Amino acid sequence: MSAESPSAAQPAGRRTSETVSGYLATLAIFASVIGIAWHPLRLILPSLVISLVAAGMSGGRRLQLASLLICACCFFLGLTVAVITSHPLW
Repeated sequence: MSAESPSAAQPAGRRTSETVSGYLATLAIFASVIGIAWHPLRLILPSLVISLVAAGMSGGRRLQLASLLICACCFFLGLTVAVITSHPLW
């Protein structure tokens, strides 16, 4: 019986930190989109921080950079919707 090496389980050129940063970026996108409709400051600001951490971990991949842009747009849109509809920001 031969034991598989840890590098055989991962695709070539992918590190564990890049995989985790992809999941964090996806979580940030999901939370910021939900934050448009429900308490923008409570959800979008932490998701923006998570997105920045994900971008720092990956070194600037497409998903992480897209997550930063989506979080920033959702922040603006969420605050605009909350002010227009008189919903609480916090």
